[in-house]
Amino acid sequence: MVRVLGIESSCDETGVAIYDSDRGLLADSLHSQIKLHNEYGGVVPELASRDHIRRITPLIKETLSTAKCQLTDLSAIAYTAGPGLAGALLVGASVAESLSFALSIPALPIHHLEGHLLSPCLSDTPPQFPFIALLVSGGHSQFMKVTQVGEYELLGESVDDAAGEAFDKTAKLLGLPYPGGPHLAKLAATGNPKRFHFPRPMIHSGDLMMSFSGLKTAVSLTVSQYQKEDYNDIAASFEAAVVDTLCAKAVHALKLTGIKQLVIAGGVGANLKLREQLTSVIKQQGGSVFYPPLKLCTDNGAMIAYAGAQKLLSGQLPVQKESFAIYPRWDLQVYSTRYKS
Repeated sequence: MVRVLGIESSCDETGVAIYDSDRGLLADSLHSQIKLHNEYGGVVPELASRDHIRRITPLIKETLSTAKCQLTDLSAIAYTAGPGLAGALLVGASVAESLSFALSIPALPIHHLEGHLLSPCLSDTPPQFPFIALLVSGGHSQFMKVTQVGEYELLGESVDDAAGEAFDKTAKLLGLPYPGGPHLAKLAATGNPKRFHFPRPMIHSGDLMMSFSGLKTAVSLTVSQYQKEDYNDIAASFEAAVVDTLCAKAVHALKLTGIKQLVIAGGVGANLKLREQLTSVIKQQGGSVFYPPLKLCTDNGAMIAYAGAQKLLSGQLPVQKESFAIYPRWDLQVYSTRYKS
């Protein structure tokens, strides 16, 4: 049995959780900075870092209390070491490494994307290895082949804007508040997705590469020609274009690899239209789709605690290091070389 405290502080959410390999997720605390950044229309890195400093210690105490355990009951401290905002990452990393030193237990630097890739394993019906993961968030749109914990192969990604970034930028064009993705999806639910035909970028490229920048430009030109009362139809048509593109690429990913299990992770994975259409098209291909619980689609400590626990259970420990470091830009496959069995 292992019990791991997970700390996530890569951007604008402070997440702390405790995962027990026998009992599952014991506690999961999260503080969102949405209200803090809303007036600026996006994340202000310095404000994000300062807020992490204010929130992280109270959240750790709250999480320990909810889990009914002490620091001395922990097997390890897992923390997001990258990618993310440098100042925000430093807050979580310094607290985690300090606790590790004080308690004489391992500190496990976890890749943010690994946490997302493994988050569906926290659902009631987890996938089995191997599986194809579609990671869709504000910063990433990638297809990964996940053979086992720590073994990841990039199959394709966006060449420009991530899907979540396109959602947020389109929402801003429509005058919607930050963060734009959820607000755009809500507006789209009242619109006609067939009124405007926006491009489905690279849908016939024959590979798993994606592009959403041109789609965003097409929406921008349309917005300039119509009135506010048309915005729900624009939102619905934009959402349909993104969903159609991701679904087509997902089907192609399963055909290319012969793997029948698809995992969806990241903030855009909470989009109900994407969930509905993906489940349908993948089922038609004889496959299955797995999602994390809705509350674990966005950044959270639970996915970091779980990833850390799986590292320990599989005998993977960080390569010996003299001091800790954070990695604002960090390739997932390079990250895997930091661990050894």
